[in-house]
Amino acid sequence: MSLAAFFATDMPAAYAEQLKTSFGLQPIASPVGWYLCWGDEQLVLRHADLLKQGDILVDFASGAASYRRQFGGGKDEAIAKACGLNKKRDLQIIDATAGLGRDALVLASLGASVTLVERNPMVAALLYDGLKRASLDANTAELAGRMQLYFSPALTALTELPTADVVYLDPMFPPREKSALVKKEMRAFHDVVGSDTDADALLAPALALANYRVVVKRPGYAEVLAGTVPQLVVKGKNNRFDVYIKQAIK
Repeated sequence: MSLAAFFATDMPAAYAEQLKTSFGLQPIASPVGWYLCWGDEQLVLRHADLLKQGDILVDFASGAASYRRQFGGGKDEAIAKACGLNKKRDLQIIDATAGLGRDALVLASLGASVTLVERNPMVAALLYDGLKRASLDANTAELAGRMQLYFSPALTALTELPTADVVYLDPMFPPREKSALVKKEMRAFHDVVGSDTDADALLAPALALANYRVVVKRPGYAEVLAGTVPQLVVKGKNNRFDVYIKQAIK
């Protein structure tokens, strides 16, 4: 994976400078593989050779995001129960493996204040752009105000950030060998980010940082993180949430 991420010619100069300064990304004249570019006034991730792949972006105001916020089940959702948002609305949550921010969006829409930690510079740039656009949209400005980006490896962030009510972990997990129908976007994400080989090491510092609990999102077939059995398991449609409880949320 190259950190070169955008055309110098198609990116607004001030924006390009911001991405260089904030995320260490560099312009590239002839992109190879995955790269960032400017399309329809937004930052997108594109592959130079896979034209049918389609662009990947963070859009907190998209139709799918809006539908999830309005009809996703609210406090009855598995992720809400796992994080304790069915008991208390205004929790401080660290999403230490934010990815494209979809779980963070759900948590923020349920009233939490969420710190989105992302280590990959291209993904962090997508999050930055998505949050920037969301903050300028009247429909999502309040929501964006409850989310902040922290560009850092998760292990580093868990030692630098102040304590939070909940630490949420969703480490990248290798798909099953026979899962040929993995979504295009997920395949792309694996190409760019890879697997979180240090995932087991995240649990101990997460437990040290969280006031109430650590929540780990896992595929149904995956083993528990760091071989540590959780006190509670909340099952979702396609995943489960392992909950490590330090004290009750009241």
